[in-house]
Amino acid sequence: MSKSILDNLFGSRVRVKLLKLLYRQHPEALAMSDLVVRVQEPSFIVRRELVVLQQIGLARKVRGAKAGSERYGLTAEFDFFEELQDLVLKPSPAETDRIVKRIASLGRVKLAVVAGIFVSQPDDTTYETPADLFIVGDDIDRGKLTKLLKSLEAEMGTEIRFGVMETDEFKYRYEMFDRFLRVLLEGPHRKIIDKLDR
Repeated sequence: MSKSILDNLFGSRVRVKLLKLLYRQHPEALAMSDLVVRVQEPSFIVRRELVVLQQIGLARKVRGAKAGSERYGLTAEFDFFEELQDLVLKPSPAETDRIVKRIASLGRVKLAVVAGIFVSQPDDTTYETPADLFIVGDDIDRGKLTKLLKSLEAEMGTEIRFGVMETDEFKYRYEMFDRFLRVLLEGPHRKIIDKLDR
């Protein structure tokens, strides 16, 4: 299935991207220009999807002080607000498979770990992972990595904290009980690629 479950369910990939962004920014309302830039979609499509979300009562328009300075946010009073939030922000298996393929194409990737926004957070809100995405490998194409991160940020609706290490550096820092690695790997995470010899 090339489209994600949510894309099929909601009938629009752009609507899903908008919902992820608006949920992650809630209760803040965002200007149309910010929405267009962050979801990386044409403004006429973003506007059309916002109209649909407003019609069902999930999104709202907030008028700014200046003419034409409307901002858009979510309506917390929507009947299924929390249930929809859980559904929209939970990565699907299809999304994870797609991410794995894209990461594997960056170079000789030995390890890829997702945490933070990609996994369930612990109830303890004081915990914060040092990276949402961590990649270990050699000959990583930095241009492809930048494109991947921009694309993932548009899909996930938030900035992605990431780390990249070459294999030898990772092994050395792992043996030295490096704090970054210890906090990342002791917290909630998933290894979506693991080809390291230990």
